[in-house]
Amino acid sequence: MISLISYYADLAIGLILAFLLLSLVVSGINEGIVRLLGIRSKFLWAYLRDTLDGAETADGTSRLDRILDALKRFGRRARTPLTQAASQEEGRSRLPASVLGVFARLPFGRDPRPAFSRQPPPVASPPLAAAAGSVAAEQMTAVQTTAVQTTAEQAAAGETADPAHPAGQADPEETAVLTVEPAADGAGAGVLPPGQGKSMAELLHERLQEIDHAKRGRTSIADIPPARFAVAVMEIATEHGGVEALMRDLDALKSPFSRPLKAVWDRASHDLEAFRHGVEDWFDGEMERLSLLYRRYVRWVLVVLGLVVTLAFSMDSLEYGKTLLRDNAYRSAVSAFGQSGPQALEPLREQCEPGQDPYACVTDVLSTPAFVKIFTNAPVSVTMDAADGPAWAWHGGDWWQRLTSPGHWPGFLITLIALLFGAPFWWDILRRVSGLRTRTSGSTPS
Repeated sequence: MISLISYYADLAIGLILAFLLLSLVVSGINEGIVRLLGIRSKFLWAYLRDTLDGAETADGTSRLDRILDALKRFGRRARTPLTQAASQEEGRSRLPASVLGVFARLPFGRDPRPAFSRQPPPVASPPLAAAAGSVAAEQMTAVQTTAVQTTAEQAAAGETADPAHPAGQADPEETAVLTVEPAADGAGAGVLPPGQGKSMAELLHERLQEIDHAKRGRTSIADIPPARFAVAVMEIATEHGGVEALMRDLDALKSPFSRPLKAVWDRASHDLEAFRHGVEDWFDGEMERLSLLYRRYVRWVLVVLGLVVTLAFSMDSLEYGKTLLRDNAYRSAVSAFGQSGPQALEPLREQCEPGQDPYACVTDVLSTPAFVKIFTNAPVSVTMDAADGPAWAWHGGDWWQRLTSPGHWPGFLITLIALLFGAPFWWDILRRVSGLRTRTSGSTPS
């Protein structure tokens, strides 16, 4: 009875170790892709651009976006194209709306991150301007172009915009469009056209660039503490002439950030300290919501990576479990051989190849436990030899035969489902089963 319990305990630990190892492989591949493509940082700054600078123009749809939209509609009833779904007035979001968008549009589309700067934060920030490529910038440019054309037409016709001005000189009121003039008391720096200042997202990055490092010429910041965000907003508002002036100009830029800012300001009863805590709490909630959205997208990527790892190692959980039990029985037979003599060797001869020395067969099996055999089913294997070094071998035929054999598919499915639980889950199970305990920070050696 004790021996049987030991067999099943070894089986459980062996399966848990295998799932833990393969889960770490999946997590490592996913983390490598995320870091290489800067997905976390781009995901964060796409949200910040949408929230602080407003939507981007709908006519900026790239060829990649059109391809992703076609893939999304593949096999379904035709939907409204992406370029039509986003109107010129409302624009389109920089945040991806699908898994393909996260791992295709974000890495290879227009980079939403601000440019990296080696300079320390400036003493005085530039004035607030419309973000390049945003709806506000497009409207500002369009109205300015119309004003210039109107002035030129009036000049060509020999007319003047105002009797007090000569021909060809426009009245400032005729060319003033989205630009917000400074208030009479000096509060508010106004909103400038693109290129003459910095957008709200770029002003925020100025306050954070002391903890930044470059990644292909762009910021690599992927996490902003809520308290630091609130302080940065307070600093920007102070230089801009106050919270109310900043809210007025953000509203002129059609920034979604103006609405929560107004709500927090009214709830704080115009108290700056309460306002700072309110902005901090709001941003903390937004980051939690954004993290949930990101994990929902990444979960599907982990499914694909888990399937790739399962098929690459052709890990059949059912077969692996049987191998673990067979190895335990095999070891018991070897122990009986050591106690009973050569007559106990006869049952072991059936497990060896014809003509192979049973002693060499036993040694080979005991030196290659079931856990190591997981990697022997991959299409490529390597063996280490002290004299000749590593030796690579190709097993593509056997590997493909395992994949196409329906008898292995249930084991593959069980492995895939197990990998979806993740490495932290299997590490916790391993600690519970084996009795391992993690040392706490307050523990001291006896």
